[in-house]
Amino acid sequence: MENKSILIILALFLCSITIPVMVNSKYHSEKSIHSLHLKKQKVTHLHFYLFDILNGNKPTAVQIAQPNITIGYKSTTPFGHLYAIDDLLREGPNESSKVIGNAQGLYISSSQSEDMTIVMYIDFGFTKGKFKGSSISVFSRNPITEPNREFAVVGGRGKFRLARGFVECKTHFFDPIPSNAILEYNVTVLHY
Repeated sequence: MENKSILIILALFLCSITIPVMVNSKYHSEKSIHSLHLKKQKVTHLHFYLFDILNGNKPTAVQIAQPNITIGYKSTTPFGHLYAIDDLLREGPNESSKVIGNAQGLYISSSQSEDMTIVMYIDFGFTKGKFKGSSISVFSRNPITEPNREFAVVGGRGKFRLARGFVECKTHFFDPIPSNAILEYNVTVLHY
């Protein structure tokens, strides 16, 4: 009995000792921000128009999923419907305006009321001009019935690497019957 007690006490003692373990991880490294030699941050302002076309011969936004049932307000974007987009970005609000890029991503109708709110992840990629090959990423809630909306810029690539900022959006044109819209975007981006 005495031997069992000694073994139990010894086992408890050994379990309470922490042995320092060195971890050698090859998939990441940590460095201070000063060692990255980052350039001075810049602020860039962008202004363009997004053409979101849900109907017609060549839609730029298509529904890719929906729930088995939809509860709530019946709208052009019913609750729970998921859309994939590849919308054109233009310098102006006319179809003849110069195309400067495209917006690709997803949005889901997230409102069960008549407020028509979507949650969107969109990558605004630029194919012309100074920012050709660069993009900004937006992930935000979009209450589409409000006249002025603000979205979060959560990242970017190319000249917008490590971007953060905000987007101010207004509906320039909306036709509810075919569900087509032209949106005006004013983007303020802080980047390196």
